[in-house]
Amino acid sequence: MSLQQLLFRRLAHQFGDPTGAGGHVAGWIMSHRSSNVARSRWAVDLLDVGPGERVLELGCGPGVALAALADRAVDGVVVGVDRSPVMIEQASRRNRAAVSAGRVQLACTPVEDLLPADPAAAPAEPPFDQPFDAVLAVNNVGFWTEPVVRLAALRERMSPGGRIALVSQPRCPGADASTAAAAADELAGLLAAAGYRQDKVETLDLEPSAIYVLATREA
Repeated sequence: MSLQQLLFRRLAHQFGDPTGAGGHVAGWIMSHRSSNVARSRWAVDLLDVGPGERVLELGCGPGVALAALADRAVDGVVVGVDRSPVMIEQASRRNRAAVSAGRVQLACTPVEDLLPADPAAAPAEPPFDQPFDAVLAVNNVGFWTEPVVRLAALRERMSPGGRIALVSQPRCPGADASTAAAAADELAGLLAAAGYRQDKVETLDLEPSAIYVLATREA
């Protein structure tokens, strides 16, 4: 393996679990790559968050989508969760004013701790003491252990009729429209297995394509 390939592999790992200096570089790339920014804004637009809603973003990264969500939920609360202290730090800086105002709240915790199989074992203190009206997860469900278990536990933290959007832009070598379509099928299957009602699937024409799967927690 060449030095260039080794460096690329190490940097790629940082997108899944950003740490240290490499994590800061990965966060900068996530927040400045034009396709990432377009994907985040597109996903937020489709989620159609109302002014007074409570919104949760799982795997919030450097906080680009959080900022767009906070612009919509002007009288609500947007909670961002990420397992990486580096990402929470960057999201806090990017959303400094909204954090100070209490409109954006951040938590550094793995999804597995936030959404255990037994919802009673999950954190109940603010900002998780009230149900969420909308949930967004972009390019991170693939990093979860037992995603159906986590999604089922998440249903218990959502309001009846609450929406959840799972977004994926496959980054594997050779990814194309068929790769994105397969990702959409996989995410839709996870949501169905966790007890959600699928509403729609959308595609954003990027290189590679991004897909958006929206589902609802029924009453």
